[in-house]
Amino acid sequence: MRLSARNQIKGTVLDVKKGATTSHVRVDIGNGHVVTSSITNEAVDELGIKVKGHVTVVIKASDVMIAVD
Repeated sequence: MRLSARNQIKGTVLDVKKGATTSHVRVDIGNGHVVTSSITNEAVDELGIKVKGHVTVVIKASDVMIAVD
């Protein structure tokens, strides 16, 4: 598969927490770093995402915001 997104990071699935409609997938990308993605339960099932599975995290965002008081 080829994508235009340049931020592609290979990793291993640490955890999949399914909610009513959305899953939180935690991916170990190495050196103690973890990326969490929120995707639909349907996508998790269709892609066969499972703990210890190998995946590629694709990040395509125009804005990343963090705020504190």
